[in-house]
Amino acid sequence: EHIVDTVLYFEGERNQSYRILRAIKNRFGSTNEIGVFEMSERGLREVENPSAMLLSGRLCDVSGDCITCVIEGTRPILAEVQGLVAPTGFGNPRRTATGVDFNRLNLLLAVLEKRIGIYYSNFDVYVNIVGGMRLDEPAADLAVAMALVSGIRDIAIDQHTVAFGEVGLSGEIRTVSRAQSRVTEAARLGFKKCILPKQCLKQITNCPDSIELVGVTTLKQALEFIR
Repeated sequence: EHIVDTVLYFEGERNQSYRILRAIKNRFGSTNEIGVFEMSERGLREVENPSAMLLSGRLCDVSGDCITCVIEGTRPILAEVQGLVAPTGFGNPRRTATGVDFNRLNLLLAVLEKRIGIYYSNFDVYVNIVGGMRLDEPAADLAVAMALVSGIRDIAIDQHTVAFGEVGLSGEIRTVSRAQSRVTEAARLGFKKCILPKQCLKQITNCPDSIELVGVTTLKQALEFIR
């Protein structure tokens, strides 16, 4: 990598048609940009609205489903988090994570058990990010946790709700960057409510009238919206 001007990674799941072009090194420009492409019959084509693409085909009023907003490069992208919780038929319950870090999933399960009192020891847990996206940003923590609670309670989250925020080991919801961009993107795609860290409210200077902001300081407060 030291002898070249640019290093580009072409990321994506083998069985998905969507790919992300990411700059790891760029001697002549920013590395904070990504390109989203779809493989079609005529080759690769640019996806101008990745959020709408990732949310297309989404089922409404289904438990274990939560929308989050992450920052890929400089672009806010809405992604669908799916969490399936099913009784285990074995002594050791299964934990499967597609699109999220496996260790992060175990951390969130531990926080839910210790701080909220929801136990998953007798359940298999599956987490999936729709569209082949990989969410490495801690801002997706809150949506993953809400999807898992929605799944085990079998109660759907309001389809017009988006959530983002980092979950700490004490069950606190920590601030994340670029809150204004995330809220604006959610409002643009028709979401009516945004659950976010209370500290992020200071970052938002121009909130669209079409979306309600709900600031939370703990995971317990966020989970009150799953009833």
